[in-house]
Amino acid sequence: MLYKFGKWVLKVNQLYYNGEILTMNSTNEIVEAILIKDQVIEAVGTYEELRLKADKMTAVEEINLQGKTLMPGIIDAHLHFVMYGVTKINIDCKNLKITNLNQLYEAIQKRVRETEEGYWVRVNGFNELSMDEKCYPLKEDLDAISTKHPIMITRTCGHIGVVNSLGLLMANIDEQTPNPQGGEIEKDQTGKLTGRLLETAYMQLNEQATYTIEELEEAMQLAQQDFFKVGITSIHEAGTFNVDSFRQLQLASHERRVKLRIYAMIGSLNNCYDFTTTMMKSGVVTGTGDAHFKIGPAKLFVDGSSTGPTIATREPYTSNQNDYGMFIYTEDELYEVLGDAHAKGYQITVHAQGDAAIERYLNVIERALKENPRPHRHRIEHAGITTPDLQEKMKALQIIPIPNPPFPYEFGESYEKNYGERIDYMYPVADFLQHQLIVAAGSDAPITTVNPWVGIHTAVNRHTALGQPFGIRQSISLMEALKIYTYNGAYASFEEHQKGSLESGKLADYIILNQAITKTNRDELKNIEVVQTVIGGEVVYKV
Repeated sequence: MLYKFGKWVLKVNQLYYNGEILTMNSTNEIVEAILIKDQVIEAVGTYEELRLKADKMTAVEEINLQGKTLMPGIIDAHLHFVMYGVTKINIDCKNLKITNLNQLYEAIQKRVRETEEGYWVRVNGFNELSMDEKCYPLKEDLDAISTKHPIMITRTCGHIGVVNSLGLLMANIDEQTPNPQGGEIEKDQTGKLTGRLLETAYMQLNEQATYTIEELEEAMQLAQQDFFKVGITSIHEAGTFNVDSFRQLQLASHERRVKLRIYAMIGSLNNCYDFTTTMMKSGVVTGTGDAHFKIGPAKLFVDGSSTGPTIATREPYTSNQNDYGMFIYTEDELYEVLGDAHAKGYQITVHAQGDAAIERYLNVIERALKENPRPHRHRIEHAGITTPDLQEKMKALQIIPIPNPPFPYEFGESYEKNYGERIDYMYPVADFLQHQLIVAAGSDAPITTVNPWVGIHTAVNRHTALGQPFGIRQSISLMEALKIYTYNGAYASFEEHQKGSLESGKLADYIILNQAITKTNRDELKNIEVVQTVIGGEVVYKV
């Protein structure tokens, strides 16, 4: 650990003892003490044996944990760091606890008064199901607030948005604009635009509603502080907005303005097909980088949002017998990019939520491995409705699933409404583990809370926020839940030899909790707090 005194820096090593130290190693060993030297873990074991080691070192600080838990830093294996950050500078329906359209309009009016004409006014976290009116606003409602500011409301899923007339004009969208592949420009019964854009139509709008470098920098700093506070030390960035935001993230990491360790997927929220193919043509391959910033898998979208709902399912939605969701790309289009990526040595992955989408991707993997057999760690992001036959196929192909444990907590009731009994196989972590698949967990923030303790709580209890059971047989043990948020996340990014567990020689990325987590009532896991977060031996957050 570093202590600064004017221009002098004193390196002090630490010996932590008298707590429960969860190593998350191969046997989930709990030890008495851990010795940190500079940026790495020197040793773990009993207090007495580590005290003897410490006697041979200079400047060792002994720290009494007083019974609290010390464990590896949390690795969130799927979220949108930059996207999360901009929610901190936009109007956020969740943080403001907006529950009706009038409250929403008032918040937008206030922001309009503070914003120069011609500049975007953006809203995040909107959920029509949380509104008293149970509906979306129309573009006319937004036009009534301002015709001199482009206004965009993004649904909580991040796949659907509502825009006013000026925003549509800036995006060159009118009544004659055709629906893009994998998207919809919604019109009413008379053929007039409603302002609502779904999937790729919404994603293309984001190409126009860009952020300045200053806004991105502010957003990343705000996001980073939130992540440190809940114990996240590493993230898998699942897609920024575009090339500019990807570059800015990389620069911020390189210059250590962002201290989180980042595994950045080759994919974007907007026009991911072109983004991914362009990045691959540049020659940047999975694994390029260092312990701070590393290039991850090539990624595409197969279907849409689980809460929209727009995911691609084999059977129609329980809530609408005529709706099977939507595909973004055909199987051949997916293979054109991902088959090529596999052949060239990339890790590959997709966003796939519905069982039909998952099946389509697994067909691509099967074809790629048949044509170019090789060891791999290919992933699947979300793996929403994964039925037993798909689980068997994932086992045969040795896919790494990245489910989202906190989703049922916030969205469980809407899932049951839209998918019925299929919720028994939604984000089925217990089944994945039974098939001996290595499962890593992601929040998908800002789609839902970034707080991993809510995800761990839900993985263990499988209840919604309202206390309703949700596919309860998929519940797992506490240690299994902690594993998918630590070691398994490192494995999913080929970094299990560097981090994810507390073992000699690994990076000193660890957190201290406010209590002993193994003695915490399972119903209280969501209330766990982090009192200290350390990355590479540097304290980045402390209560």
